[in-house]
Amino acid sequence: MLSDSQIKDLELKAVAIRESIIEMLVAAGSGHTAGPLGMTDIFTAMYFHILNHDPKNPDWTERDRLILSNGHIVPVRYATMAHAGYFPVPELLTLRKFGSRLQGHPEREKLPGLENTSGPLGSGLSQASGMALGLRMDGRKNHIFCCMSDGELDEGNSWEAIMFAGNNRLNNLTAIIDRNNIQIDGTTETIMPLEPLADKWRAFNWHVIEIDGHNFNEIVDAVNLAKTIVEKPTVIIAHTIPGKGIKEIEFDYRWHGAPPGAGPEDVWKKAEQGNEMLKELRTLQGKIEGGHLD
Repeated sequence: MLSDSQIKDLELKAVAIRESIIEMLVAAGSGHTAGPLGMTDIFTAMYFHILNHDPKNPDWTERDRLILSNGHIVPVRYATMAHAGYFPVPELLTLRKFGSRLQGHPEREKLPGLENTSGPLGSGLSQASGMALGLRMDGRKNHIFCCMSDGELDEGNSWEAIMFAGNNRLNNLTAIIDRNNIQIDGTTETIMPLEPLADKWRAFNWHVIEIDGHNFNEIVDAVNLAKTIVEKPTVIIAHTIPGKGIKEIEFDYRWHGAPPGAGPEDVWKKAEQGNEMLKELRTLQGKIEGGHLD
């Protein structure tokens, strides 16, 4: 179990990363909001507690690999990497700018520390499975993590990779699904129902763990458990809240691909959205610092 002080530190880091996500999306004038905010706690736990990695030596041979399949949520990865020391935090404001290393979808050769290029949904788990098999063939102990969206499970290529990894018993591979129940046109269970999702993965010879994707103890425990499973790969179905941290946009699929300043005006006018979101996150930060988080 994480100590109270460790949890508080992770919570504060997560709020700072969420603030950076909003700032970079406002500066870019485009990009995705809901997914990055929803996956912030997962990425915070990965970079600040779970992964074997070295920001000063991104190509370290012994590092774990974190593959991002749903590349459109890359603002959360850029923000977390910057806060972890891979590059200066001010560079985040170059998101999606011409010539920037921080493109709207990650490009592996542009930024040290990125493990894959992703854009077309459904391809990340295939990349991760190939890496896991290759590392095992080389006798290496590195662990491969693959972050995926639930919506991309509509893609047939995802299930080919699930079948391949299960058949090859890739126990050095852990998939993490952002189970936020939304995609660009609505809820997943309206567009293309996924349930019973856990049973489907089990049928392909995966060990399944379901967690609250905002509970740091559950995140860390799930990864620790995954590393003890020796006969098959593991999938962590992380139930998350899209737009987490900003109550007014949580669970609203319309914020899937809209940045602050271009989102629906139910609560705030477009010109106010970025500032109001940052104000809410800073209030949350104060509550955590003061020990008054509900």
